[in-house]
Amino acid sequence: MTTSTRPWKIPESVLVVIHTPALDVLLIRRADANEFWQSVTGSKDVADEPLALTAAREVGEETGIQCGDGTPLARRLVDWQLSNIYEIYPRWRARYEPGVTHNTEHLFGLCVPERLTPTLAPREHTDWKWLPYREAADACFSPSNAEAILLLPEFAR
Repeated sequence: MTTSTRPWKIPESVLVVIHTPALDVLLIRRADANEFWQSVTGSKDVADEPLALTAAREVGEETGIQCGDGTPLARRLVDWQLSNIYEIYPRWRARYEPGVTHNTEHLFGLCVPERLTPTLAPREHTDWKWLPYREAADACFSPSNAEAILLLPEFAR
């Protein structure tokens, strides 16, 4: 447990590529790193939280788009059954238990019917944009996020 009231982040997360049938991708800009554009990402709240629940929760928290069980978009949230292990950027390591240096990120896609207007959590993200998938991949700061976006045509079939 951290010295504050916040627990350590769990080094297992999701990345959700939100896209349209035309393969336009929603990117959001991080509030704590203004130059960083990304897809929805977020860690599990508890170790045994199902990944699909983490993905739906994070999409709702970060964009206001509801895709959890019982919503019209629930069936459009797809686990790509792929994961990346990457080194946590030093600027964010203090959020994790001492000695944790790597995170396992699980990839999901969410196909929305059209370019929706997200409702951002202002403490987390300051701006958003929709881009064709290749441009979105080029705009991402994270190599794993860019690679996930470039896989979109394969998973959107």
